[in-house]
Amino acid sequence: MKFKRIVLTGLSVLTASAFLASCASLEPGTAQDPAAVISRSDAVMGTAAVKSIRFAGAGTGSTYGQAFQPGVSWPRLNYSSFVRLADYDNAAMREEFARSRAEPTGGGAVPLMGEGEQRAVGLVRGDQSWNMVGPAPQAARVALDTRIHDLWTTPHGVLKAAAKNKASARGISEGGKNYSVLSFTEPGRFTAKAYVNEQGLVERVESRLPHPVVGDSSVVTSYSDYRDHAGVKFPARIRQSQEGVEVLNLEVKEVTVNAPSDIAVPELVRAFAERATSERAADGVWHIAGGSHNSVAIEMRDHIIMVESPLYDGRAAAAIAEIKRVIPGKPIRYAINSHHHFDHSGGLRTAVAEGATLVSSAQAVPFFQRAMANPNSIRPDMLRQSGKSATVEGVSGKRVMSDGSRTVELHLITDSVHADGFVMVYLPAERLLIEADAYTPGAPNAPPPARPNANHLNLIANIERLGLKVDRILPLHGRIVPVSELYTAAGKRP
Repeated sequence: MKFKRIVLTGLSVLTASAFLASCASLEPGTAQDPAAVISRSDAVMGTAAVKSIRFAGAGTGSTYGQAFQPGVSWPRLNYSSFVRLADYDNAAMREEFARSRAEPTGGGAVPLMGEGEQRAVGLVRGDQSWNMVGPAPQAARVALDTRIHDLWTTPHGVLKAAAKNKASARGISEGGKNYSVLSFTEPGRFTAKAYVNEQGLVERVESRLPHPVVGDSSVVTSYSDYRDHAGVKFPARIRQSQEGVEVLNLEVKEVTVNAPSDIAVPELVRAFAERATSERAADGVWHIAGGSHNSVAIEMRDHIIMVESPLYDGRAAAAIAEIKRVIPGKPIRYAINSHHHFDHSGGLRTAVAEGATLVSSAQAVPFFQRAMANPNSIRPDMLRQSGKSATVEGVSGKRVMSDGSRTVELHLITDSVHADGFVMVYLPAERLLIEADAYTPGAPNAPPPARPNANHLNLIANIERLGLKVDRILPLHGRIVPVSELYTAAGKRP
């Protein structure tokens, strides 16, 4: 290869030697000295000087795992602001953003189209992850893997992680360009390949991390248009895709090297443990709460039906333990999934490990069959440890489950903007309705919203279309309420 004249101003003799050694081994198809590759990139990007970095910008993205239909692209978003502070010295990160919908359908906590922005703050330090809900910290264990991954796949973070985890290195040629590829594993968290280009810049990171729904999940993060910030290089464009769908396209407008960081784990977060509580809604029917996502246990003659196994192994396992406590001696034969969104399906692997057959909408069956067959091998979950495989059954319109003593009806919610393939559960004898996301009760005696929520109106339309005689709602978020509260929230009369 031909060498250009290189000026090594300000570099130590050791760093300069490593830089030249790595330049000499850039030929594709050859094993390389990883320490030399990292040192070369460090010399260009200024990584050793970066203890923390804060960057801010705006752009577009999508809500991962909240597709309108199972297996299609995630709902598109607009980010009016996106700020991330990566504190490498303390293995910590703070991320805050404001975002709004760019299309009307799909899930997530983002307000409905045209009704404002979602503002959120998420943090991680070490093995603790949490959100700020106003001034209060709230543990978010389900987000831990993603946040650790996002911290250590930033341009400087990935070089630090590669050095710590004793990466291997190899030269490749791709699209007429030569790269040094650093490959490593952050044990139990993710695997990564960092593509360092001929200029010594991290151009792309291909990674895989465990996910509670889809198993080992692929992520590609690309960095381009690097600019200098007091001797530290940082990209002005960041793009990231998950499972082949772009989730972030960010124009970076501000960069602060070694920004102050005071990220400390709150004691409430450190002491957090998943807790499941139970409230008897009727004879043999239990509302399992105690967290952000609820489940319902329905006792049948010789088995249990579990409605919703949410979030991840930790939450689902706590719910299952409580179900077994209040209904001892019977197996969980079925786990009914309200819909395919990842927060509501993240514990389905746990239910399969328990021996349950999964029941979801017919639209979601192919998606869940593929997802459940893909293992979590980076950090084996309860399903992988059990050695079991999933049986998935579908609901088309209506399904009745009965043992002669109790009848349970499953109905599809039609014409929803939240999800296509949306299951609600009705117990006709008890006049109870179990639903998720179509209606989440507000605080007791809270005034109704000035503008009726489209999801509330849609749920009422489906109740009335089907002629369901409902006295109370057992929501999969929030408290048990009389059906009159739904009508009040929608500005209607029952």
